[in-house]
Amino acid sequence: MIPLISLVVPCYNESEAIAPFAATIIPLLEAIPETQWEIICVDDGSKDDTLAQLIALAQRDPRVRVIELSRNFGKEAAMTAGLDAARGDAVIPFDADMQDPPELIPEMLAAWRAGAEVVLARRVDRSTDSAMKRQTALAFYKLHNALSHTKIPENVGISG
Repeated sequence: MIPLISLVVPCYNESEAIAPFAATIIPLLEAIPETQWEIICVDDGSKDDTLAQLIALAQRDPRVRVIELSRNFGKEAAMTAGLDAARGDAVIPFDADMQDPPELIPEMLAAWRAGAEVVLARRVDRSTDSAMKRQTALAFYKLHNALSHTKIPENVGISG
């Protein structure tokens, strides 16, 4: 059986990112052998034309589904809505602005196919982040790992 891959993409005021996102991600997913895929875009109450662009994308490609939240609930809620709607055998949270390298998706899927239940991507360079963002990220990992039984390696992106 060919596995279904779900890409879950929360969107808030991503109007300028939607076309480049689709132009990059769709060919990348199409090039992954022996997979089916879906993209679940969750509009988190955008105030620009993000929702209209997502709907147009879904009309052009039925593998794209759009969820519209009634207002801005935040990235975590949008991600949760997308995760709930995902039908895939593997689910990949992803940002519409592609701040994480899309070319890692095939590598992550290869690790999953090799038997990994969870695959994490670790950021190796935070030099483009502000000093405040680096400090808050470090504080998050320290606090989370001090309080939780499930540890998250430092600089591993997590979503909702």
